[in-house]
Amino acid sequence: MATDRLHASGRSRGAGRPDRRDPRGLPGRRAPRARGVVDDVPPDAPLVELEIGPVAHGGHCVARYEGRVVFVRHTAPGERVRARLTQAGDGASLWRADAVEILEPSPDRVPSAWPAAGPDGVGGGELAHLSLAAQRRWKSFVVAEQLRRLAHDDRAVEVVALPGDDDRGGLRWRTRIDLVVDDDGRAGMRGHRSHRIRALDSMPLAVEAIETLDLFARRWPVGARIEAVAPVGGDAPVVLVDGLLWDLARHRPASGSQVRTAVHERVAAAGRQYEYRVTADGFWQVHRAAPTTLVEAVLDGLTGLDLDGATVVDLYSGAGLFSSPLADAVGPAGQVVAVEGDERAVHDARRNAHLRHNVSLLHGDVSHVLGDPGADSSLVHADAIVLDPPRTGAGRKIVAQVCAVRPDRVVYVACDPAALARDVAYFAEDGYRLDRLSAFDLFPMTHHVESVAVLDRVR
Repeated sequence: MATDRLHASGRSRGAGRPDRRDPRGLPGRRAPRARGVVDDVPPDAPLVELEIGPVAHGGHCVARYEGRVVFVRHTAPGERVRARLTQAGDGASLWRADAVEILEPSPDRVPSAWPAAGPDGVGGGELAHLSLAAQRRWKSFVVAEQLRRLAHDDRAVEVVALPGDDDRGGLRWRTRIDLVVDDDGRAGMRGHRSHRIRALDSMPLAVEAIETLDLFARRWPVGARIEAVAPVGGDAPVVLVDGLLWDLARHRPASGSQVRTAVHERVAAAGRQYEYRVTADGFWQVHRAAPTTLVEAVLDGLTGLDLDGATVVDLYSGAGLFSSPLADAVGPAGQVVAVEGDERAVHDARRNAHLRHNVSLLHGDVSHVLGDPGADSSLVHADAIVLDPPRTGAGRKIVAQVCAVRPDRVVYVACDPAALARDVAYFAEDGYRLDRLSAFDLFPMTHHVESVAVLDRVR
């Protein structure tokens, strides 16, 4: 069975990567408060007319007003708009604005797929006014621009759709949503860079199984946090309210709800079927097709290596999404060493890999584990390293520690193009070149994008 060794405690993923579930609209969970939060933009805030320039990382375009740079949301390059200034003033290093009237529209503009996420609405749907093809071009530009600017790599990038998304119009992909309850007991989300709760009538990004729960017609405890989870593969959806399992029929906490709730996720990848037990409010990819897509991309990234009997290190391994497929790829003579800092995720991973004798689990902060020569002999040299760090990326220290292990290949799963490009530059300094990169539209209607980078050691 999988071996499990506790190491220096630490939360290498925090409470989960900012993938991904946050009532403010970011695809992360329990993210820290954003700097410069604007709680209530006055309705009479100044309107300015702007000519919209290029896309910038972060879900906005760049414009200029009286010599100042203005980041403008809900627009597209080439448009002329009237925009409401949401952050301005002589002391601001840059200004922000929301386009509220389109004077000259882009040919990429379409009727919003989620009007509630428009100007002065909730976060989490800032590209819903663009066609899906335009959204992907937007993201392709951002990933390529970050690579060019930070890693001096001029490659073209194509962001590809996940199966079924075009048929659904980019909707109904989220298997997990977080909501917050306003003072009237209505479920909603927070506005962009705001603490104000906007009540919702629907959430069109959520999969059908969540939509049928009718969460928005109910009244909830004021101030509560609602989490709805619809696992892929047949398990019934569950709802947690302030961490407690909720009985929707009786509209109250379920009996025994103080016990941690788990769901089962099923993933078909590389010709096999995998089942994972995951704590319901723990970290898991939110797009229904993301686990399969990412597992296959990681395994494809290892193509060309002789994996039979190889040693692979899985950093930021979470509940073991990659660990089990990697264990099958290296075979009984190989070994997978998984490192994760979140204790609940390690608990899940232990169950998910318990029949695989070639998986070792290390609980500890990734940097601490890599820096401890006694943690595991496989960390002295591994044939390949897979890492899936939080949104902030691995950073210089961990990149140096990974390179010190001298794997032949590194497969890096990234949810932030700027952090990835910065780390690719660090890898280059330590003798690793970016061989190829795949980018996936895991978050339609938002500016977020997932990339899988393959780096080879220069011999």
